[in-house]
Amino acid sequence: MSDHNSEFIHGSELAGFHSLLGYHQAEWVDGEAVIALELQPRHLNLGGVIHGGVLTSLLDIAMAQAGTYCPYPGRMRKAITLSLTTTFTGQCSSGTIRVTGRKRAGGTRIFNSTGEVHDEQGNLLAIAEGTFRIRSGSDKPEGVPI
Repeated sequence: MSDHNSEFIHGSELAGFHSLLGYHQAEWVDGEAVIALELQPRHLNLGGVIHGGVLTSLLDIAMAQAGTYCPYPGRMRKAITLSLTTTFTGQCSSGTIRVTGRKRAGGTRIFNSTGEVHDEQGNLLAIAEGTFRIRSGSDKPEGVPI
């Protein structure tokens, strides 16, 4: 997989909830997105391991990105989540996790993606499947301004 350019969108550069998570874009091409997160104490639950809500949020973002790639710098395509199912398979409390979303099927507005989260050792932490709808106005390849 190759980078489409070096101007990836970083969660800290976006408004709202994205900036709270603090992830960064590792890779992004048409049909696949990878985001990474260096775990901080704010990402952990009361048991000291990554919170399931953090995993689910990152999966949601990466899977939506997999179907909304936009090759134009300074622009983006947006999607809303119609359904999301997450299964937790492991846990960790430190290091950097990688979240991969892959578009599996879809039409012009609705698409389906799957996702996986792995820790630094390659252990599977969670898997997910989701259905997304591209938001009106950002359905064309050139998307909308960020």
